[in-house]
Amino acid sequence: MNNPIKLNQDNLSQLPPDVVRPTYDRSRLTTGIVHVGVGGFHRAHEAFYTDLLLQSEDVSQWGICGVGLREADRRMATILKEQDYLYTLIVKHPDGNVETKVIGSIVDFLLGCDDPTSVIDRMADPATKIVSLTITEGGYNVDVETGEFDISNPDAQHDVENPSTPRLVFGYLTAALKKRREAGLPAFTVQSCDNVQHNGDLIRKMLVAFARLQDADLAEWIDKEVCFPNAMVDRIAPVTSESDIEYLRTEFNLDDQWPAVCEPFHQWVIEDSFCVGRPDWQNYGAQFVDDVKPYEEMKLRLLNAGHSVLGILGSVFGYQTIGECVHDELFREYLRKFFDIEATPVLDAVEGIDLDAYKATLIERFGNPSIRDNLARICLESSSKLPVFLIPTLRKNLASGGSIRYAALVIAAWCYYSDKHADRHGQPLEVTDALKDELHEAAKATSKDRLSFLNVKQVFGDLASESRFTKVYAEMIDRVYGTPDVREHMQAILRDPITP
Repeated sequence: MNNPIKLNQDNLSQLPPDVVRPTYDRSRLTTGIVHVGVGGFHRAHEAFYTDLLLQSEDVSQWGICGVGLREADRRMATILKEQDYLYTLIVKHPDGNVETKVIGSIVDFLLGCDDPTSVIDRMADPATKIVSLTITEGGYNVDVETGEFDISNPDAQHDVENPSTPRLVFGYLTAALKKRREAGLPAFTVQSCDNVQHNGDLIRKMLVAFARLQDADLAEWIDKEVCFPNAMVDRIAPVTSESDIEYLRTEFNLDDQWPAVCEPFHQWVIEDSFCVGRPDWQNYGAQFVDDVKPYEEMKLRLLNAGHSVLGILGSVFGYQTIGECVHDELFREYLRKFFDIEATPVLDAVEGIDLDAYKATLIERFGNPSIRDNLARICLESSSKLPVFLIPTLRKNLASGGSIRYAALVIAAWCYYSDKHADRHGQPLEVTDALKDELHEAAKATSKDRLSFLNVKQVFGDLASESRFTKVYAEMIDRVYGTPDVREHMQAILRDPITP
């Protein structure tokens, strides 16, 4: 094999024709979007949509400047700079077909932990119209008990006292918006692209609360002038593996140090509320709506909850990936019945969406053999996921008298997972969760008190006082702790799904 072609701007012309590459003049692009949190999802989603726009329309104002705030972002910053901010998107179809395209919409990258002023200045620049975020659920600094901004966080306390050298995204946004206000410039739009319910409302609440700690007048201006569109985002983008990097070398003689990987499906539903303009993403698959809530709830209660259902039950059973679960006929049936019997009856109508087709597509996506989505990733930070994805469905069914057995088994299996940190064979399970120790201690007490796990109120609230739920949950605890072969319990529920 010849020496691999290093991915950079000068070498694009050397790539084989099967690799799609930018045909627009990247040297003309200016930064209209500053994006905080450049990972696999951003590169498979917002940057992908923006690349489609730049590829098809004569616009130059919508280049993306990536931003990393932490030392952990240094590797991404280094690799993107070496590659002229280019990367390869590997799109894996269920039938084995693979699309390969180089994305050129990112044109710069700044590392806040090295030079916070450069990030603040770029956000404050008049050319910047949107500051977008993928900072994960944990990045919103929410006090899990009160739902308010967590001022006990040492980084938040540092940022209040040191506005020119912030550590959290709220400090950067506040400093940049202050500069724009003082310069007589309009505010930029703050656009969350995170998989968080009412993500725009949440970032507004947290940012205004932080800004108020520094400057009450500025906080009022932010609340009045800044747009925070809610959005629903969807595309499965698993962690890049060495085999993905090797695939590019073998198939195309291309050396990309950090490609992004994704499925072909993509969805982006956005409330059309922007301060100073936006890209025409709607021409490339995005959907602008007045109210994103029904779409958001559909995705959270079906796709995200479905991931957790398979992730927790599959992990305890001993599976490693979502695909393994879906290719087990029993798991697939259980998931579909959870969708049909527990999730769908408590969903609002979603205009333009055929729910039966959507659910069938979800299961097909989960079963994509080309996307190895590890259950360990799915189960990351379950204490912040289940209260958003699964427990609201459970509560609605408690209120309406609907079925709760499918969800109750998942929570009982999560108790076992949190207690044993092992699957049914005794093989260790990775647990990454901000409440890992508290969950473990509560679950460990299950042998003396079957409801002890429910005492983690940050997750379960008052569920321990819901007698119908505790009766079913205790039954599921007895089943799982009697034998962790969850397939046996799934079969029993499928035979008799009716809640006592």
